[in-house]
Amino acid sequence: MTDKVVNQVLILALMMGLGIFLRKRGVFNDAVRKGMADLLIYVTMPLMVIAAFNFPLDTALLHNAGAVFLASTLIHLVLILVSRVLFLRFDADRQRVLRFATVFSNCGFVGLPVVQGLYGDIGVFYASIFNLPFNILIWSWGVALFSGERKFGPTVRALAVNIPLLSIVVGFLIFLFSIHLPYPIQKTCEGVGAMTTPLSMFIIGSMLADVHPRDIFRGLDVYYVAIIKLIIAPLLCLLAFKALHVDRTLTGVCVALIAMPTASIIGVFAERYNSNAATASRCAFLTTILSLLTLPLILSCL
Repeated sequence: MTDKVVNQVLILALMMGLGIFLRKRGVFNDAVRKGMADLLIYVTMPLMVIAAFNFPLDTALLHNAGAVFLASTLIHLVLILVSRVLFLRFDADRQRVLRFATVFSNCGFVGLPVVQGLYGDIGVFYASIFNLPFNILIWSWGVALFSGERKFGPTVRALAVNIPLLSIVVGFLIFLFSIHLPYPIQKTCEGVGAMTTPLSMFIIGSMLADVHPRDIFRGLDVYYVAIIKLIIAPLLCLLAFKALHVDRTLTGVCVALIAMPTASIIGVFAERYNSNAATASRCAFLTTILSLLTLPLILSCL
């Protein structure tokens, strides 16, 4: 497992490095990056998720899916509660950013490619179930955190047009009712979905290329988040899962997703609600870089 994790992280790092190179060479301009991000979110990632649900209905799989959904819900709720205490010494504006950075991982851009590389389609299946509570909470509690509003009406509309979330629902229905997609459609989903990993790494690499290293590594607050996000939270989850004798694959997928860097959408939220965008960007970038070191260490403990 250790060699597989290290190799997978190295593959992602090399793809990310290629994204940095393409950005520096001017191939990845702002328009190209935006277009590829839209392609990733609205096409390749949803199709990868749908393809991963192409399993015949199985009682054990259904039971495991329920366990992953429950685990994801509990993990995110615990992180929401704990984060309220962890960042009390920071001002309110920075608290919002640091709490969001701690609770929400990059389960899509980075998480899905990692678990697919480690566990194949079954990993994507479990990761997609894990992402259901994630999507619901990020568009409810996450929006309320930044906006200061407690009315979740707009977030319901956001969920209704959330293509990645809808793809999970469609995929689960395919699994639940044992729907067999026609061979050409299934292979199209698999082929286009396979583009998700390189696209996501190119995009993240191009984003890293825009930030000066001096700006990324300054400030202790971001390191504080990184230690909690990348080391303490996944290790505690790992210990809890082992104490409960949870299935090894389920444990690996859940721990890997918790050990992912901060969700890159944090910058969008901070910008949209006039919060501390600089701190948000630093959290996303620094945790992404450090996760290349911490993720193999965490998963080697499985």
